Amino acid sequence: MSLEQDLRDRSGNVCELSGSTEDLDIYAVPNSPDGDTADNHIFISGICKNQLENPETVEPNHWRCLNDSMWSTVPAVQVVAYRMLHQLKAEGWPQDLLDMMYMEEEVHEWAKAGITEESSGKGLIHRDSNGVVLEAGDSVVLIKDLKVKGSSMVAKQGTAVRRISLDHENEKYIEGKVDGQQIVLVTDYVKKI
Repeated sequence: MSLEQDLRDRSGNVCELSGSTEDLDIYAVPNSPDGDTADNHIFISGICKNQLENPETVEPNHWRCLNDSMWSTVPAVQVVAYRMLHQLKAEGWPQDLLDMMYMEEEVHEWAKAGITEESSGKGLIHRDSNGVVLEAGDSVVLIKDLKVKGSSMVAKQGTAVRRISLDHENEKYIEGKVDGQQIVLVTDYVKKI
């Protein structure tokens, strides 16, 4: 049997990441263990393949499909899902999925082997009031009362903000929920917990 036929049989003739049935193609998972077998390839849609091969074209909302495909029992699918979630973790929601994801140790090592440092932050470094580096998913505490623009709400000193997300364009801004409301915070007024 051919590699393509093996992948079609395994996937049920659908994209192993998005579930799409259109424009399907073979994708060789980078940094794979030795061998050119179906275990080192996945069957994916043209949209997924294009975004994997051209990181500048990535549309974060397209990858919400990983909410389902990250639970695949196929190691190659788990590796690609992990890498894409890691690349998008500054969006906030991918960090939640990464926290839930389970992989065997050798699969996790394979997944980490393909992650580059530049994909995890695009050069911006967010720091709290003490200069400690902040990452998506961290928890912070407010160090002073903050008036929330556009509302009568005041975020009180000492309020914990869990699972922050980072602003991709400004290293001084982060986002998080305070009293159930998503707000933008200035990093000068927070301290990492």
